[in-house]
Amino acid sequence: MKILIINGPNLNLLGKREPEIYGKQSFEEYFETLQNAFPQIELSYYQSNIEGELVDKIHEVGFNYDGILLNAGAYTHTSVAISDAIAGVTTPTLEIHISNIYKREEFRHKSIISKECIGMISGLGLKGYELGIQYFLQS
Repeated sequence: MKILIINGPNLNLLGKREPEIYGKQSFEEYFETLQNAFPQIELSYYQSNIEGELVDKIHEVGFNYDGILLNAGAYTHTSVAISDAIAGVTTPTLEIHISNIYKREEFRHKSIISKECIGMISGLGLKGYELGIQYFLQS
């Protein structure tokens, strides 16, 4: 099984950025934990602050991976291009958010990408990624 985690803008600052919302652990540290917890999975990680690079990565893996866990960051609320990329590939995509987007600013309450995703995990911290992997294992 091959699963790719894609993180969008500013998620490279996890562990430093607003720790009261996003926690104190970097994603790279957390990713090692995931790899150790799921050794049977070919688990990859990609992060970019650039919308087009996220679209390119979805296109690259979207026909030969078993699942994508996508935290599009702020692009969740603005990117028709990312939504179209998800719609254009066959790999199922699960939307992930570390914080509960519905407990935050009103503009974060709308996800443009949700209608193309198989589901959403929001507000459970980094644990949401683990739950997403478990979902794909059980599907």
